[in-house]
Amino acid sequence: MKARQVLVPLAAVVVFLVLWEALVWVMGWPNYKMASPSDLIPAYEKYWSLFLIMGWQTLWRTIVGLLLAVIFGTGLGMVMGFSRTMRDALYPLLVGFNAVPKATVVPIVALMFVGWHDFNTVLIAFMISFFPIAVSVSIGLSTLEPEYRDILRSLGASQAQVFWKIALPKTLPEFFGALKVSVTLAFIGTNLMEIVSPHGRGLGALFDSGKTNSDYPLMFAVLIALAFLGIVLYYIVVALEKIFAGWADRTV
Repeated sequence: MKARQVLVPLAAVVVFLVLWEALVWVMGWPNYKMASPSDLIPAYEKYWSLFLIMGWQTLWRTIVGLLLAVIFGTGLGMVMGFSRTMRDALYPLLVGFNAVPKATVVPIVALMFVGWHDFNTVLIAFMISFFPIAVSVSIGLSTLEPEYRDILRSLGASQAQVFWKIALPKTLPEFFGALKVSVTLAFIGTNLMEIVSPHGRGLGALFDSGKTNSDYPLMFAVLIALAFLGIVLYYIVVALEKIFAGWADRTV
């Protein structure tokens, strides 16, 4: 089982790269129009130190924004999950906020916090990734079967004990499902700020540099590096899910 879980994704990546290389070759595209996987290797060799430095800058700010989203989103989801009034009051605000394209918010944040490069990048990563977590926790708690709650309360359990014994375990599958989505959203937020706010940090700045210099292999190399970091964080979340909510996995 474990070998299959490793080999199948690797095989899918290899097939994707082969098809990508074949498409560029068949279409006859030059690398200034569409870089192929074979064009990316020289870019990594040439700029490997920048990829390490800027990749770390992007990664840690994404993780911090994601952690803040987990804390805030979980707290907000608990408030909405346990209170129908708060759920009715906050849902329209959250939906409206999430409907606003974050690409339009990035310039505003960049102007509000000029010079606060790390802060505004973390802020955008947080703003774009907390919504799925809040909604999943809220739905998980609001759909808790009242019979379980009534039985525990009749046995003298407090509200906190009901939450830890019943509500929290029931919410974990939805929480980790939302966290997998939030991982990718956090990377999107981080790179939006890195590209829009010209502070020369992160993979977004490296991508912008490649665009300015018409270095298309570098631009595609940055995209693949971002995809790789996203996959790594995704599988970290999967590992945590197996530890804390493995009981919910019904696949064979």
